[in-house]
Amino acid sequence: MPESSGSAGRTPETHVIDFRAAEQLLAARDPRGAVKLLDPVIAAHPENTAARLLRARAFFAAAQLRPAELEFTIVLEREPDNAFAHFALARTYERAGRPEQALRHFRLAAALDPRPQYLKAARFDS
Repeated sequence: MPESSGSAGRTPETHVIDFRAAEQLLAARDPRGAVKLLDPVIAAHPENTAARLLRARAFFAAAQLRPAELEFTIVLEREPDNAFAHFALARTYERAGRPEQALRHFRLAAALDPRPQYLKAARFDS
């Protein structure tokens, strides 16, 4: 059986497969498994914002708030108009007990994309 751990023998195709498998693991409520699959993908392709966003979501789902915050921040440095990343970072701050920072990012998300859930969280009326 070929060795499947580490970066030996990894190709762009296997990274795509790992990314898709990580999406499935996250959907199946296995965020730690998703992170394990994404780590080598991001090590090989640190510029891949989609992989970073997925890993941030997995960290959040695993209640690893500091790593989630760091990944969402990297995504927003690259894509400052990513409403979902602002919303998810806000939820991370909210969960970490940092309401002022959370509200700022909820409002940025709502300003970028007026989805009902973003607008509700932004509390513009208060």
